[in-house]
Amino acid sequence: MIIGMHQRTWLRRAALGMAACVLVAGTASRAAAQDPAAPPPDPDKVTLNFFKGTEVGGLVDGYYQWYSTKQNGLYRAFDQSHNAFTVSMAEVWLAKAPASDSPIGYKIRMNFGEASHVYTPAADVDYKYIEEAYGSYLHGKAQIDFGKFVTNAGAEVVEAKDNWNYTRSLLFQLTIPVYHAGIRMNYAATDKVSFMVGVVNGWNNVVENNTGKTFMASVTLKPSPKFTFIENYIGGPETSGTNDNARNLSDTVIQYVPGGKLSLMANLDFTSEGGQTSSGFAGYLKYQAGPKFAIVPRYEYLSDGGAAFGSGLKQNLQDFTVTLELKGADNFMWRIEYRGDYSDQDVFKTDTGSFKSSQQSLAFGFLYSFSSKS
Repeated sequence: MIIGMHQRTWLRRAALGMAACVLVAGTASRAAAQDPAAPPPDPDKVTLNFFKGTEVGGLVDGYYQWYSTKQNGLYRAFDQSHNAFTVSMAEVWLAKAPASDSPIGYKIRMNFGEASHVYTPAADVDYKYIEEAYGSYLHGKAQIDFGKFVTNAGAEVVEAKDNWNYTRSLLFQLTIPVYHAGIRMNYAATDKVSFMVGVVNGWNNVVENNTGKTFMASVTLKPSPKFTFIENYIGGPETSGTNDNARNLSDTVIQYVPGGKLSLMANLDFTSEGGQTSSGFAGYLKYQAGPKFAIVPRYEYLSDGGAAFGSGLKQNLQDFTVTLELKGADNFMWRIEYRGDYSDQDVFKTDTGSFKSSQQSLAFGFLYSFSSKS
């Protein structure tokens, strides 16, 4: 076959092009083979990134209190000691809130002092210094927590610095739990509506005391920055060794901050178990007279049916409290507080062995806290 001049030229060019491609490919392959492999992630950097958003905090809460009965206080949460300088709490905590770019979080809060002994039952003695210890996972708008955590119920919390008054209310002490162990999910539907559901062992027990479980639910409504409405429900068997006589709690908290120097709050609780009921109301008013001075009166009424979750006695209790708050700095405050507790029964024992229907107290609280985020 005779090949024309043009065809021979085209074939030579094609052959040169293929040779060039083979040469380039070979060179690239050898270069790739000689390139070092990408280094593995630095575990130290991964750890640092995880702890980057971690809060480190702590507090010291001490008090001196005098009771008119000259005995330790009755129906008090963490301020029971009479005529003694007392360390109520010394806390340290680590916490990392989960975020969209780092969905794993956790919280560990250690609590030492008189308070940790007061609110921990004998069965949970191994956990008495662990106020909270749980892990969190964020998926979209839902956050799931698993472990030990403080209750959602109530207008007041364990730490006095986050309450309006120094002493905790009758409702805090006699009608709601302090902590739970289990799993819960918080879902922020909008910036005005959020929900919580959970399943836990029960009231104030990490160590399960029966085969039943307790259900929790909560809804929080904030239609405006001035108004907050929270409704909590907790229900389940709480009696040791049996699933009978379920305990049910309805807890309502309403807060209204109209602006200026005045804030208002109310707490309503209704608890039932085994045919016995307790119901109570607490009303709060906070007047912020200046940046470093506030006055907070509180009034409570509790109709106690005498069940195990209350005082154990059928009676009507009242509490009137006035708190003066003095802030020396953003992380330090004094609270000076008068409180009177009253019953329609003679239940308050005096130093002479007699019983009275009331007890009066005067407390001086010292509160210091710090946080890496403040």
